[in-house]
Order: sequence, then C-alpha cells, then structure tokens
Amino acid sequence: MKGTEWKQSFEEYMKKITESAKVPGTSVGLAKEGELVYHQGFGYRDVEMKASITPDTVFGIGSVTKSFTCVAIMQLQEAGKLSVHDPIVKHIPEFRLKGGKSVEGITIHHFMTHSSGLPTLPSLGYAMKRTMLDDPAASEIEYDIHNHESIDTYTDLLDYIASFDFELLGPPGTELAYNNDAYGLLGLVIERASGQSYEQFIKKHILEAAGMKHSVFLVEELGDYADLATCYANRITDGAHEVYAAPIWWDAPAMRAAGFLKASVRDMLKYTEIFRNEGMVGKERILSAKSVEQMISPHVKLGTNQYYGYGLIVHPNYHGARLIEHTGGIKGVAAQMFIAKETGITAMILNNSMSAPAGSMMSGLVCSLQSLSVDTPPYTYPDIDLPTDRLPEYVGNYKAHAGIGMTVEVEAEKLVLTMNKAKIPLRSVEEDGFALNVGGNENVLRFTRDVQGNVNRMNLGGLMPLIKEKVV
Repeated sequence: MKGTEWKQSFEEYMKKITESAKVPGTSVGLAKEGELVYHQGFGYRDVEMKASITPDTVFGIGSVTKSFTCVAIMQLQEAGKLSVHDPIVKHIPEFRLKGGKSVEGITIHHFMTHSSGLPTLPSLGYAMKRTMLDDPAASEIEYDIHNHESIDTYTDLLDYIASFDFELLGPPGTELAYNNDAYGLLGLVIERASGQSYEQFIKKHILEAAGMKHSVFLVEELGDYADLATCYANRITDGAHEVYAAPIWWDAPAMRAAGFLKASVRDMLKYTEIFRNEGMVGKERILSAKSVEQMISPHVKLGTNQYYGYGLIVHPNYHGARLIEHTGGIKGVAAQMFIAKETGITAMILNNSMSAPAGSMMSGLVCSLQSLSVDTPPYTYPDIDLPTDRLPEYVGNYKAHAGIGMTVEVEAEKLVLTMNKAKIPLRSVEEDGFALNVGGNENVLRFTRDVQGNVNRMNLGGLMPLIKEKVV
C-alpha cells in the first residue's frame, strides 16, 4: 500500500458495482498496523433520510459472528473449561440424532469447522420465525418458516435436530457442510462451560475487552444511538429489480452464535487486531498467540487454495498474499472481514442489503492495494477437455435438507446449472469439478460419487452439499 493512488481506482470500482447491484449503503474501513487509515461511506445508511455513513455506523455482520463464537471457545479452552477435542456430548449430553445414530465421535472441533457430518438443515428459518412473521419482506426471501413451529430455545433446537430424518454425510471430519445448527449449539457449549449466557460472555470477554463500544446483538441495546443502518430488501416488481426499506431486524435467540451480532467498521477493525496482532487489541490480551494460530490454521479444505479454520476462511495465496476472512449475509446484511496478517492490513466492509457483492468488494480492494486491475480474479482455473458422452453423469436435480435446490442439464453439448431461476454455464476445470461465474466471481462446483462410482452429491464453494435426487 503506497501513497493514495489506489483509492481512486477502488472508489471508481465501488461506485460502479454499488450502482449496478443497487446497494443502498456501504461502509469500508481499512487499518494498517491497527490504525484506521481509510474509511469511505458509499450511498446512505438510510436512503430516505439521506443519512451519511460514518466509521461508527452500526450494521449487521451476519456469519462473521461465527469467528466471535470461536474466539470464545478458545478463551474457555485457555481457562481449562473445555478442549476443542471434547465430544459435544460431554457438554451437551442431550445432543442426539433420530433413530439413535451415534454422535459420540462429534467434537467441538468438528462443529467449529463444519465437518461434523451434519447436513445443512432448515432450522435457521424456524429459529428466526417470530421476527420474520412480523416482517412483510420475509415473503421475498426463500426461507421455509411455515412447516414447523418456531425454534426459540436451545432445547427446541436440540429437539428439532433429533426429530429430523437424515443420514450423516460421513464420519466426523470427512465431509463438509455449512451448519448454522452446529454454531447455534456452540453457544450452548459456551453457556454451560462459562456459567454465563452466550451473549453475556461475548460482551464481557470480547466486545468490552476489545473496546467495541457500539457492538450488540439487539439494536435495542444501543438505546438512543442514532448512527444505525436501515435494513433493505430486494424484490422484482413488474420485471424490475427494486430495493426497499425493510427495517425489521431478524433475530434467532437459539442461533445467535451463528450470525446475529451488529457492529461498526471502527469496532470491527479493533476486533481484527486479535488475528493480526497475536491476540492483542491495544494493550488488552484477548487470546494467546497459540490460540490465534489454532484459529487461523487451515483445518479442512474447502477447495483449491481455500481452507476453513475456526470460524475463519484461510486463503494461502489470494492475489499473492495469505488472506484470512469471513463473510456474512442475511436480510439487510452483507459483510466481509479480512486480515492480510503479513502486510499489517485489516479491513471490514459492511452493507445494508444482502444483495451487495461483498466478496467482489473485497477482491477489488485487495487488487487496488496491490496496483492490480480491480477486476483481476483471485483464482483462475484452466479448461479441461471433458468428452460430451460423460456429461449425462452429472445431470439431475440436487437438493439440500435446508430446501435449497439446483438443477444440472445439458444444453448445446454443455452443462448448465439452474440456480435461483438463473442458468449458469459450467466449465470443466478438473475431474468432477466445474467452474461457474456468479456476480463476476468464479467458483468451483464439485461433484462427489458413491462407492459404485455414480454421482450422488454436488458441493458449491466447499460448504454446501446438495444431494442428487434418485430417479424412480
């Protein structure tokens, strides 16, 4: 990062993509060696009021909350209250699956790395149900909330998991599936190991300790603090993409540990110091250097050059640098945190619309800082020649337990994925792996096979397995 030349290219890029995606408001903050060196607000925290964005504007951070949950687990490990290798049932003996399937081998580590074998379940919608029922915007977003009563407590969540009929994806540690349920239950582990509620523990041992003055789980805790972003949602009206104010914040008391913290850019840049500065925020030690190293270690592979640590994603080579990051998204929220530890740079990007391309914003910022073209992809994948007679192997309908569905078809001798009603071409880049471009970012869709060699699942981005429906 030399001089200020990078700012012009980045801000021109941000203006272009925020206008294209109709993002109401974005807050971008950058720190060097722990000092805020750049902040820019794009758009407004409230469009109707034309309220500007400051470094202290509070937004939702979504699943970036998962890293806070893992910091808390590591703090409790340091205090001798637990070990990440403890079986979950040591702390939650009532954790069970339908039909008596064994859970003895599932550890806290497996929950932290999404590798427990539990598939992605539809629990999150039911956990948010009470706030969603009050929100007209809920009808625009594909969450299943009407087929089950609300999940309001940890007991409700445990009972729901035990009632759901599913097979584990594989033995613990062998298969990945992004799992909000597991992180919800990590909140219960923290509660039982500490003797405090999850929210109280996070507040005392992370938020207050790090000096994060405007970070809360419930906006009501902010009192009369006015610098708060309005949530926005998206819909299609008469064929046109419309963005509209949807100010109700969704909440899930049983799954707050999975993604419901709110914070400002200034607060989050204090938090990122934990990972840049060996566990220190200013003069306050939040974690030991050893615990930080455990969190940012590449525990499980997501895909080419991408790994999951503890509540963090690790890229050993992202535009030439090791990058530690996590994103978060829910209605009114698209967040992106990253730490380039070796360069001393940390950054936070917060948006008040879920449709904001936070990942592209991060890539554009990293490129600008390195004097690269802002649209330089972080990864490129070479073409692999795949015979057309093999294409039918992948054709079918795929569905996750959470209700997400995708279809793979052959059109004009090419594979095409239908996702959210959009048709996306697939390009063969490795054995059973296909690149696809979504929102300007290229990712890899990987297929897996059963013991007979038949395609039985596909996985986008390493953390969302979808099971192939059997043809009757």
